[in-house]
Amino acid sequence: MQVTTIERIIAETETLLPEEQLRLAAHLIEQARKSYGENASRHQWREIAGIAPNLTKGQDAQEWVSNSRRESDSHREEALRK
Repeated sequence: MQVTTIERIIAETETLLPEEQLRLAAHLIEQARKSYGENASRHQWREIAGIAPNLTKGQDAQEWVSNSRRESDSHREEALRK
């Protein structure tokens, strides 16, 4: 069985001191964060406006959320009674 690069690196990190492991982890996180930031597409809210036009069935958004929560609470209470 061929050992992949990542498996080899993981095995090698087990010999590092805890402080070194933390330094390596911080480095990897920072690298991933930079890479993600460069490649992530930044969407504006206006780009997704109207993407699900009938989701609230004409209700005000807050009213829809409140009704959904009431329905969930009712369903949960009914399930607990059974």
